[in-house]
Amino acid sequence: MPSSGLRRKRLEHAARDSAAHALRRTLGPVHLVLLGVGSTVGAGIYVMTGVAAANYAGPAVLLSFILAGVACLFTALSYAELASLMPVAGSAYTYAYVSLGEGAAWVVGWLLLLEYGISCAGVASGLSGYLVSLLHDGGVLVPQALSTTTVQVVQVASAQVVHVGRRFDLPGAVSILLVTAVLLVGVRESFRINAAIVLLKVGVLLLFVGVGLWWVQPALWTPFIPAYEGGLHYGVPGIFRAASLIFFAYVGFEAVSTAAGEARNPRRDVPLGIVGALIVCTVLYMAVAAVLVGLVPWRGLGVADPLAVAVGVMGLPWLALCIKLGAVIGLCSVLLGLLYAQSRIFYTMAQDGLLSTLFCRLHPRFLTPWHGTLVLGAGVAAATAVLPVEMIGDLVSLGTAMAFGVVCLTVIWLRNVEPDLPRAFRVPLGGFHVRGIWIGYVPLLGVLFCLVMIAPLGVDMLLALWAGNPLPVALLAGYALAGWVFYHVYGRHHSRMGQGSSDPR
Repeated sequence: MPSSGLRRKRLEHAARDSAAHALRRTLGPVHLVLLGVGSTVGAGIYVMTGVAAANYAGPAVLLSFILAGVACLFTALSYAELASLMPVAGSAYTYAYVSLGEGAAWVVGWLLLLEYGISCAGVASGLSGYLVSLLHDGGVLVPQALSTTTVQVVQVASAQVVHVGRRFDLPGAVSILLVTAVLLVGVRESFRINAAIVLLKVGVLLLFVGVGLWWVQPALWTPFIPAYEGGLHYGVPGIFRAASLIFFAYVGFEAVSTAAGEARNPRRDVPLGIVGALIVCTVLYMAVAAVLVGLVPWRGLGVADPLAVAVGVMGLPWLALCIKLGAVIGLCSVLLGLLYAQSRIFYTMAQDGLLSTLFCRLHPRFLTPWHGTLVLGAGVAAATAVLPVEMIGDLVSLGTAMAFGVVCLTVIWLRNVEPDLPRAFRVPLGGFHVRGIWIGYVPLLGVLFCLVMIAPLGVDMLLALWAGNPLPVALLAGYALAGWVFYHVYGRHHSRMGQGSSDPR
């Protein structure tokens, strides 16, 4: 009998559990692409692009986008193969359960909470910045005590100082609660709203690019790679550090895989949704970033609303209104996609017994996991009110890169132990054998690029600790400890696999 951490779910059991659930299969390929784009195009482009350019890469942030996009491409292709092989709910969590065992599955599920749940706090923080700016333009002043997070990190000389005050981000927290309410009424209704919002925000970003091209000053693109200033600031190290931060901008494309349980034809449509969303988002990101750093000196982009600052340079009030309104509405679709994905992962984990059955109880009318969605929404709203966006972005990128690495390893593992299973999609470029073990070029590159994304984050956390800011390391250590305690106190004792049960309830 294997230890609890090594218990693996058989592929046929995962498929049977997915088929047995009561979620409605209503989503087609267009819904899934829009889910991917809606979940991805958000705080990364509206907020993190400015922070990455101002603090780390300058105009070379374009190279950072390419680096992060390539890393995501290898992972997207790996996701596509697994989604075609295992068209089941749970995304990377289920893939890890089938390939690496229950312990790894729990770790991935805990990391996905960083990727989806906690990243919502970062998105809502960006939404708050644009909303406050928009209200200010309309003559409504939101007090700083009601629009600033409780925790703030301030750079004083060479040290980082953590400030905790009597304040909280009310607009960001309220936005989370409103999106939670929308998710409760049903997935099809939520996706109709999402489709309209996605088309609106993509249109607004294309408008920014089209108009901004006429105002771009090519001189602001030089020097393209600013001179190195120590640490991970500028030069080549800054490009990699910015890429690890911009990785946050790509969080969401794989949310498509969490919808496999509600897709009409998951083997075909989920791979199309994953790769299609990544391609659309990468092209859009590159265009917006190029115009942004061509409008504003890059050192001035480290603000909560860099696109609004760029539009202000053009002196076009109507465009400023469109950008801010598009950002507020568009970021709502990101919150919708991310909260949806997290609630479905928790739903699957609860079915497996690793979380309370609270997270898999369905509403009698809407057939949505409403109790779990409410709990999740309340928790994310609290994080939004308290934690600053820069800190959230690093934690999310770290969790995302680690989860992506597990997905790529799963492709290699399943190709070796289940080589004859039908795969509607296979990663391209083939692979090589080492002592009889097949290793694919695409998943291997995915793992390596994930390590490239993780390394600068680890270094920066250590540098922050050295500079007097222990909060990032403390948060990461506390989060890891909480996950370990919860699994050993609750998860491993209630696991269906440990009890030999196949009952999904």
